[in-house]
Amino acid sequence: MTEKIDLRLAEELLHICLEIAHVGGDRALAGRLAGLQHVETKTTNTDMVTEFDKATEKFIVGEIRARRPDDSIVGEEGGEHRGSSEYTWCIDPIDGTTNFLYALPGWSVSIGISDKIGPLVGVVYIPALGETFTAIRGQGATLNGNKIGCNDTKTIAQALVCTGFSYSPEQRSAQSARVAKLIHRIRDIRRFGAASIDICFVACGRLDAYFEENLHRWDIAAAELIAIESGARTGDFRGGASSPKEILISCPEIFDDLSRLIASGENV
Repeated sequence: MTEKIDLRLAEELLHICLEIAHVGGDRALAGRLAGLQHVETKTTNTDMVTEFDKATEKFIVGEIRARRPDDSIVGEEGGEHRGSSEYTWCIDPIDGTTNFLYALPGWSVSIGISDKIGPLVGVVYIPALGETFTAIRGQGATLNGNKIGCNDTKTIAQALVCTGFSYSPEQRSAQSARVAKLIHRIRDIRRFGAASIDICFVACGRLDAYFEENLHRWDIAAAELIAIESGARTGDFRGGASSPKEILISCPEIFDDLSRLIASGENV
């Protein structure tokens, strides 16, 4: 991701992302503190959506359509628009809805923008923590405006690794078996419940690695760019290209060992 970009435009897009993520996120936080009124299920009985997921996405989509009418939009809650420009906005209005539902702080507003080359701008805002992670392709990553970098952990035995689990009980069983194969080989496991935050925590050194499977595009669109710009390495479980189906993000020197361990459980 070293291709020359229009930095002035990228910074303008970042500014829009920041403004609408902060307004939308702060409104959602205030609403949650006031209490939930409408909670529904989606794919399973544990896959929740609240009125604030929908309202936040509606606000963000409306702002994008007003400011960038030619851009395409993909949103978790169905906010979709096919535009004529090369830019696509990928929105997760509340990543970590279960945390939001239980008034836990680990939820975010995630907005990523891609162009014809790939991810260009990413913003992950965590309202309850007052933290904003950002990145522009080729320009590094920041937390609340300060440059960040991933850890330089060199052995998986010292790695604090984060993962996540599917809403499907059957998939969770398979994922927990995968964790059982590796937990004795690493420092420890964490599970916070929001992919965008987990990835950003790798980017700023609060975690050494994160892996998960069966995600969606909006879960990683912003955060993966932030991790890459922090110096982290990304891929699938076998070291190929990352995708929502499989993603592993870690400090560069432990990526290959973790990849082999996660993929097959073999000794490394």
